[in-house]
Amino acid sequence: MPYGKEAKEEMVKLVQGNKLKVYIFNDDRYGRSVGDIYCDKIFVQEHMLKKGLAWHYTAYDQRQELATWEKEARAARVELWAQSNPEKPWDWRRERRNGS
Repeated sequence: MPYGKEAKEEMVKLVQGNKLKVYIFNDDRYGRSVGDIYCDKIFVQEHMLKKGLAWHYTAYDQRQELATWEKEARAARVELWAQSNPEKPWDWRRERRNGS
């Protein structure tokens, strides 16, 4: 997955060995929990979006601040946003699932 390795490395660096707090606010269409993750008072979604290592997936969360953090990372062309046409992870997974 494009930028998957970099995102995983950053996530491990941030959370490994630390206690996490997860605040569940919804379930997705598959019954999985959707929530906010905090690690040592760091809002993990904010951290990953601002670093350009995550996408704001609006299908499950339309909060404006998440969109703003992604937009700022795009404008700064950091990490995955340095690419001219980064591939969305959900498109990447769908293509592999369909054998394309």
